[in-house]
Amino acid sequence: MTCCGARAGRRSLPARKDQAVRLALTKRADYAIRAVLALARAPRGERMSVRQLAADQAIPAAFLTRVMGDLVAGHLVDGVPGRTGGYWLARRPDDVSLLDIIEAVEGDVRRRGCILHGGPCRLNGVCAVHPVFATAQDDLLERLERARVADLIGGPAPVRTRR
Repeated sequence: MTCCGARAGRRSLPARKDQAVRLALTKRADYAIRAVLALARAPRGERMSVRQLAADQAIPAAFLTRVMGDLVAGHLVDGVPGRTGGYWLARRPDDVSLLDIIEAVEGDVRRRGCILHGGPCRLNGVCAVHPVFATAQDDLLERLERARVADLIGGPAPVRTRR
């Protein structure tokens, strides 16, 4: 196997919309995206508690509390503590990208190490595949930046069951 699960010698076909995607998010980024989408779907002016978000999205409440703290620190979400408190989006849904959400909880997501060796590229600072993966990374980050929460909340709210 090579990176991303492709078999050596196999030609990759363009992905169809109905095919599974082999990219992976951390649980932290997954939960952050689900929470922000839920807040964006909430009626304007309504606060949502961690308990309510956790139950609606099947996210462990203790973990979600930390994720919400990162989203507040990233200026994507505002909140009021306490029994009658809750969270709401700090910005309009069309001003929040998937990349904003991911970077609020993960920090800068740009890969700087060599895809083949796990550290710096060994051959004059850039290995043979570096330009290909650097371009792919730039394309992915650009797509995540263009993907706006407002565009993603048009459909029904997916509720996932706990694993």
